[in-house]
Amino acid sequence: MKELAAGIWKHAPDESQHGRIPSRVLEVNGDLLQVCSRLFWITGEEKYREWAFRLAEYSLFEVDLLALPRMQFDDHSCEVFGGLSDACVIAARTDPARRRRWQPRLHRIIDRALEIGRNADGLFYNAVNPATGAVLDNDLADNWGYNFNAILMVAELDGVPRYRDAVRQALERIHKYADFPWERGGADGYADSIEGAINLLYRIPVESAWRWVDASMEILLARQRPSGLIEGWHGDGNSARTAWMWALWKTQGVTAEPWTDDLELGAAPLPGGGIALSLRSGFPWRGVLRFDRPRHRVFLRLPLDYPRINQFPEWFVVEARRRYAVSSTEEPAPRRISGAELLAWHVRIPAGTELRLTVRPFDESEPQ
Repeated sequence: MKELAAGIWKHAPDESQHGRIPSRVLEVNGDLLQVCSRLFWITGEEKYREWAFRLAEYSLFEVDLLALPRMQFDDHSCEVFGGLSDACVIAARTDPARRRRWQPRLHRIIDRALEIGRNADGLFYNAVNPATGAVLDNDLADNWGYNFNAILMVAELDGVPRYRDAVRQALERIHKYADFPWERGGADGYADSIEGAINLLYRIPVESAWRWVDASMEILLARQRPSGLIEGWHGDGNSARTAWMWALWKTQGVTAEPWTDDLELGAAPLPGGGIALSLRSGFPWRGVLRFDRPRHRVFLRLPLDYPRINQFPEWFVVEARRRYAVSSTEEPAPRRISGAELLAWHVRIPAGTELRLTVRPFDESEPQ
């Protein structure tokens, strides 16, 4: 990724007031904003921050998004909203003055999008004219959740309750679209819509919206052929990613190795923290349960787990240095173990049996 980014910027053809940029296309700039922002956190290299800021300055000030004839909320333009929100996190943590300068402009864009870009249930249209307020394409954007990721990030970063309320409104009404043909009924449209909802529900849980996710996944998975393909093009990768995100919600981030067709794994959160987990197998099974970790910090080195496109939510995470109380059908008395052990917990189950585990963070203040 570093080599690809370096090659793109080495041959950046377009002059801007802030230096050369690779493109004037919103989709391209949005993608590069996301790439450069995340590479900055991963590597700590200043050039990625400078490139992200250059694109953000161009997109916020040199181009007036509200004066363009078209504001698009589905993919192939909406990427710029997510990219700008990524850059805002960097500015908030490393350049507060820049963040304050960006804030009014970004809020104007979001306010206008919320004003003219949504239907009565709070879902985004495909495209509007930001200058006139006219709806140019009243089909609903399957990327509604992508846009709300950016809006929710700004809500949390800048403390704007009405932005969070807009996200909640969409989640509370998405159940009304149980059989909506996203992106003209294509699997990629269902995948993007479901993915956006899962990321938002991770932060704003709404029970009716969770039921909508399950029902929509049934529609998506019913399209899979015996070969494993869904539609036979690269968009199948989006469907696979969304199915994996959905499965990880059902297991609260726990995975099992090796995976076999007769293995069943599921988990649910417990009140007050922790999870209850069930593992069953039709044949004798011996393997490793891997609990999730704070990936945003461990791998991506992000300063916080902010809403962003294509993230995999962290449902129940294990800190390697923390202790946990683990009980099971085999050992009902809680056993105190380290998080490092849970990152690779070896288990064995006889054929046709179920192993139930309860895992809770251990409070060191509790009496021994």
